[in-house]
Amino acid sequence: MNNIPSAMRAMVMEKKGQPLTLQTVPVPVPEGGQVLVRVIACGVCRTDLHIIDGELPTPELPLIPGHEIIGEVVAVGDGVTSPAIGDKVGIPWLAYTCGHCKFCSHGQENLCEHALFTGYNVNGGYAEYTVALAAYCLPIPETYVHPGGAPLMCAGLIGYRSWRMLPEHAQHIGFYGFGAAAHILVQIAQFHYKSIYAFTRPDDKAGESFALKMGAAWAGSSLDEPPVPLDAAIIFAADGALVPKALSQTDKGGVVVCAGIHMSDIPGFAYRLLWEERSIHSVANLTREDGKLLMELLQHVPVSAIIQTYPLEQANEAILALRGGHVKGAAVLVM
Repeated sequence: MNNIPSAMRAMVMEKKGQPLTLQTVPVPVPEGGQVLVRVIACGVCRTDLHIIDGELPTPELPLIPGHEIIGEVVAVGDGVTSPAIGDKVGIPWLAYTCGHCKFCSHGQENLCEHALFTGYNVNGGYAEYTVALAAYCLPIPETYVHPGGAPLMCAGLIGYRSWRMLPEHAQHIGFYGFGAAAHILVQIAQFHYKSIYAFTRPDDKAGESFALKMGAAWAGSSLDEPPVPLDAAIIFAADGALVPKALSQTDKGGVVVCAGIHMSDIPGFAYRLLWEERSIHSVANLTREDGKLLMELLQHVPVSAIIQTYPLEQANEAILALRGGHVKGAAVLVM
């Protein structure tokens, strides 16, 4: 721990529904199996809003939020051989799994009965340093060791997991909500010669323009009809009313994927919207395999996140901007 300070700045959540507070707290010491990471940047994710607002009910308070972390390993605990000091890593939402429950045993560690999550059950990246289990850190290509790489750790990963749930033959794909995840995923879709139809908030002309700029084939509001029937759809917005809307715009045999960790209640809808072998899937968390596959894909697909950066102490301003729909792309805290 030579040359590592004993104290650091962190934005701390003390109570649900209250702004975060800037505090000076001890730099954590890595225990067995852990690494200490100097945070370069940490994305501000909509999941952070759900945690702060109390929509995810059991955060470990007081809490340092943040689970889209890019950083450098500066110390390691006992038993850690990889990553090594000096390695650049990403720290995502999934912080720990038990490895032996029925879900872990069947390759579904994202559903682990005893899972812990970064910035929710364990402290995250709204700080100058954080600790993480070495086995859950992702090696990061050098091209993403900067603030623009941070959104890949959740927006990118969850978007990619959602993408993998779509049938390969799907050509016309709807994105409901065009924020951090969608603007990354549309670039992957372009690489695969898919056509993306972006739905934004009503009257959000700037959002429509942003979607078209990023490569969407069409953009309109959630009240509009796409120019063609959709083969599949991904819902990134937290509005449950979009589920029957997406079903009504999806062709026979189509898939609607709900990508959010929280969504308002889905209203009742006619069975005819689901009939003809349409289906609805939800995405829960991520696996380390998702991270591995995305990092491999990024070696071949040039993805650039559009970001708005904020200094650490302006985390509350970043949260307000995201909540108000004023962030085009992703908000990222820089240390």
